[in-house]
Amino acid sequence: MSNFDFDLFVIGGGSGGVRAARMAAGRGGRVAMAETLGTDGLGGTCVNVGCIPKKLYSYAAHYAESFEESHGYGWEGERPSLNWSTLKANRAKEISRLNGVYANLLRGSGVTVINGFARIDGPHAVTVATLNADGSPGHQSFTAANILIATGGTPFVPHFVGREHVITSNEVFDLEPFPQRLLVVGGGYIACEFASIFNGMGAKVTQLYRGEQVLRGFDDEIRHFVAGEMLKAGVDLRLNAGVVDIRKTDDGLRAELEDGNVVMADAVLYATGRKPNVQGLGLEAVGVAQGGQGEVIVDENYRTNVPSIWAVGDVTNRVQLTPVALGEAMVVVDQLFGPAPGKAPRSMSYEFIPTAVFTHPNIGTVGLTEAQARERFGAITIFRSEFKALRHTLSGSSERTLMKLVVDTATDRVVGLHMVGAEAGEIVQGFAVAMKAGATKAVFDSTIGIHPTAAEEFVTMREQARS
Repeated sequence: MSNFDFDLFVIGGGSGGVRAARMAAGRGGRVAMAETLGTDGLGGTCVNVGCIPKKLYSYAAHYAESFEESHGYGWEGERPSLNWSTLKANRAKEISRLNGVYANLLRGSGVTVINGFARIDGPHAVTVATLNADGSPGHQSFTAANILIATGGTPFVPHFVGREHVITSNEVFDLEPFPQRLLVVGGGYIACEFASIFNGMGAKVTQLYRGEQVLRGFDDEIRHFVAGEMLKAGVDLRLNAGVVDIRKTDDGLRAELEDGNVVMADAVLYATGRKPNVQGLGLEAVGVAQGGQGEVIVDENYRTNVPSIWAVGDVTNRVQLTPVALGEAMVVVDQLFGPAPGKAPRSMSYEFIPTAVFTHPNIGTVGLTEAQARERFGAITIFRSEFKALRHTLSGSSERTLMKLVVDTATDRVVGLHMVGAEAGEIVQGFAVAMKAGATKAVFDSTIGIHPTAAEEFVTMREQARS
């Protein structure tokens, strides 16, 4: 590797790229990273316009619910109002702090961070478009023994009349002014989360989805249940509905729908999927194999068909989750620089990956859906519990909680665990460890619950809902 400027050149300063760069440098590698936003945007989508700010806004929306529910517990007085500008400013301050944390971690590890757009010019060559001291365009060229693509994904908006009037999840955090009327187009977790969040913060939210039910890919029972809860909370969720065109009028944005109806909105958020962020990387010229959506094709160790070029995270279009990108990055580091002392090289498993959806109420899930389990195992047993959480016995809220276990009948192993309810992600994270270890329903049954909690329901379900 000494014949090159660097042992590893990372393109992209998101979660996967930062983890790979930092750990590779910690193993003694000479590492550089190119990031278009420089140190001001380190952390990628998750930190800047994804997981972190979204969760902060979700907290903000939950406060509105809590203020209303507090009356049942004896709290009286006028409900506070949302200062949108304060929320945006405080969010920006926290994101800036996190950007600084990432920058310090990289500097402390000895990583060279280059502010600019990188293009791959060959199996071992990278050119970074930068700005000269006088502000004029410039470039720097580097060689590297290995190149890691970690450029993530970017929102996808289909082409239609009025496309220029819509925003994506990249822009939604800084809308000005606060949208009193928000139209959300899409049925995935990003669309459902922002519909819940802005509904909770006081906007009149209409959500459109062309399909039969939102959250395709999740357990069907969970999908229907959370859609019902969102409707109860005030989201105007319309299924089998799509947009024909969007036009700007004196009264806001006018969206004509396929059924002939019209929705007026102050802002239109398109959350219609994401695509791999590969434009301008030079992959075609170098011969890196790509899939139908532009995703970088890799093997089990995240190496492309060009042996010196690797890729991790959303750019490979596998499982688009930050913790997955982190795990994949560590596989690459172990392959290139050897595992940590006393450890075997890491591998990545995509089974039993827990995830959460920050709708109101939240979803937490790990393992197989009921339909997937029936297809894989044939004979399964379903345990299910639906109830009003203890908190809402006095809050006045009609929100309900759903918890579900999917069990492989032949082995008694719990292969799917799903929840809709408060703090579902926090609860499911712990159960994911047990499921990864192969816990059976008998193990669940023998576990003492913590009372009174919602989580204890997972270890007290005894009656089969169906088989």
